[in-house]
Amino acid sequence: MPVSPLSIDSNHPAFAGHFPSHPIVPGVLLLDLAGQAIEAASGRRVCGLAVAKFVAVAEPGDALQLEYELQDNAVPFRILSGERLIATGRFHLGEEAAS
Repeated sequence: MPVSPLSIDSNHPAFAGHFPSHPIVPGVLLLDLAGQAIEAASGRRVCGLAVAKFVAVAEPGDALQLEYELQDNAVPFRILSGERLIATGRFHLGEEAAS
């Protein structure tokens, strides 16, 4: 199963509003970074999200890793911080990305 680090700058603007007194990584940001990493690795577009489940909070500075499995038209994935599971899900894959 391929593994890719997910890097989020601790000064990312999303942290200012999510949440000011206790910043956490927004789920949409995790999904966006995961989708970008999968597109870069596969050369194909992520064209949809079949399912996503967030099971723990990721905080600024957490070392996050994406584990995924490229299948014909889908990519099951897990996002982890060390051994701690943050999220799981499955993206739909489309055609090859434009060069």
